[in-house]
Amino acid sequence: MNTLEAIIIAIVEGLTEYLPVSSTAHMIFTSSILGIQEDNFVKMFEYCIQLGAILAVVVLYWKKFFDFKRFNFYLKLMGAVIPALILGKLFNEKIDAVLEKPIPIAIVLVLGGIVLLFIDRFFKNPTILKEEDISIKQAIIIGFWQCLAMMPGTSRSAASIIGGMQQKLSREVAAEFSFFLAVPTMLAVTVYSLTLKTWDENGISMKGYELLASNSHQMWLFILGNLVAFVVAIFAIKFFVEVIKKYGFRIWGWYRIIIGSLLLLYFIFYQKA
Repeated sequence: MNTLEAIIIAIVEGLTEYLPVSSTAHMIFTSSILGIQEDNFVKMFEYCIQLGAILAVVVLYWKKFFDFKRFNFYLKLMGAVIPALILGKLFNEKIDAVLEKPIPIAIVLVLGGIVLLFIDRFFKNPTILKEEDISIKQAIIIGFWQCLAMMPGTSRSAASIIGGMQQKLSREVAAEFSFFLAVPTMLAVTVYSLTLKTWDENGISMKGYELLASNSHQMWLFILGNLVAFVVAIFAIKFFVEVIKKYGFRIWGWYRIIIGSLLLLYFIFYQKA
């Protein structure tokens, strides 16, 4: 992976992390189309540049994240992230295996798009119009919904937003809580990838931080990727909130169906050719 390719992947991550379109799928497809060799560093890079996108939420909503008097807010996030931590650990190897198969991911993109076409009709008359009214129990249920995103192509954002709307949150509040929940969830993924997960580099087993430290170019790409993802995510979050206020989720449903169908055709016919 060269510097330009890293910047492109980071832009894709920043644009799609908080949209209900699956950032993982978009990064995998972008890497494939660019012809980037899918080695262990590239896989770790795609996991860990989510850290930049996480910081964008913390900066935009810093009053919530640093209001230490609101202990209930932190309890809700901790309760909601536990299902993903447990199931993510249990199914980590299976998830990695699916990441190498783009056709099932493209199919999931299309199916998720069909769901989004009708989601505004499914969950009408919300009763929770601000984050403070979300109970810890509801937060945990949303956390279980988020686990659906362990299938690449589903979208962590889409799964948690749908879970929020199922729990009677307005679509704006569901989207914002999805942003908040991304912080501990993606932070856990990044920390795990850097400090606990073992990566094979030329027959040598390394932790993520050792893999970065072994190559100055890879360290540079890691830092640059997170910076780019951070800046792009700030604009993407603001854009997404405005779009769902005006148009709901239907537009994202059509986007997923179109992109998923095009990618499905690409991987079935073009790559085989």
